[in-house]
Amino acid sequence: MRLILFDIDGTLIDSGGAGTRSLNLAFKKVFSIEDALHGISMAGKTDTQIMKEGLLKHGISTDGNLSAVIKSYLKHLQKEINNDRKHVKPGVNEILEKLSLIRDAALGLLTGNLESGARIKLEPFKLNRYFPAGAFGSDDEDRNNLLPIAINKFEELFQRKIDIDDCIVIGDTPRDVECAHIYGAMCIGVATGPYSFESLIEAGADYIVKDLSYIV
Repeated sequence: MRLILFDIDGTLIDSGGAGTRSLNLAFKKVFSIEDALHGISMAGKTDTQIMKEGLLKHGISTDGNLSAVIKSYLKHLQKEINNDRKHVKPGVNEILEKLSLIRDAALGLLTGNLESGARIKLEPFKLNRYFPAGAFGSDDEDRNNLLPIAINKFEELFQRKIDIDDCIVIGDTPRDVECAHIYGAMCIGVATGPYSFESLIEAGADYIVKDLSYIV
């Protein structure tokens, strides 16, 4: 059984900045800090990792505070995702529909988003229906630990053994490449996020496309 795992931000969708705004709004609500995440690189990181970096930047302990940030973030995200700049990346609907028809393949998510946040981001585009499970930033704050988690979830879901050789990670950052390659899985790089086609080549992606319409 082949397992095809998709990143979300920059790969499937552009949230129109909803994630970043919601993180900053959470820090403003909980700690009265404006633009708290300024200067923190977010691409390819898990939400938990980003939040902890934000807390560290402002000298705030994670004890008891991380859960407050998460709660506030998800509340703001429910509102911020409803913006006019959000959109699906090229070729996404077409490739998901085609892949969903393959009998011996399963589609899942491998993303730094908290699971609740991931579902909030995908819901306006009606994409959740393609992904029965996945591995999320709420499963582990280290993205490099997510592939085995995804495999375990799908093995339990389908009651079938899944080999690393049958896993493909599709994402738009070098971190997506790394989290696949450390286990020997394949990675397809998609240049629809903050990293260029050339950057994904340098990162060692097995295949690189300008956008997912090139696979369809």
